[in-house]
Amino acid sequence: MIALIQRVLCAKVVVDGQTIGEIDKGLLVYLGVEKKDDTQSTERLTQRVLGYRIFADDEDKMNLDVTQVDGQVLVISQFTLAADTKKGKRPSFSCAAAPAQANHLYQVFIKSMRDKGIEVATGEFAANMKVHSVNDGPVTFNLTV
Repeated sequence: MIALIQRVLCAKVVVDGQTIGEIDKGLLVYLGVEKKDDTQSTERLTQRVLGYRIFADDEDKMNLDVTQVDGQVLVISQFTLAADTKKGKRPSFSCAAAPAQANHLYQVFIKSMRDKGIEVATGEFAANMKVHSVNDGPVTFNLTV
């Protein structure tokens, strides 16, 4: 399971001209699910994302996590994160989870965050989405489990 996380000042996702998810300060999380992933992977990644210290403290050091700054999270399913790009000119998606498995684990990831008291907005699984964000820094990290 892969989470590409970005520290943002704001972010929103639009489907068919309608804003379906929007946050202020927090994390924009692009989530990729691989065949090998399960609910244990989801829980480990939830803990990593929520505990990752990328927000500035009073001394302007990255010492605070999203929960400590009362941040929100926007989660977007993105199967392309599971692509194998090691060779050739076209990505291979042989490691990506099938849609049913990916959607299930995407929903489990969102529920896990909400169960921990995080305000979570989402995209729409398998939809053509337009994601707008203001990356703060820019600060972007790739987390895997």
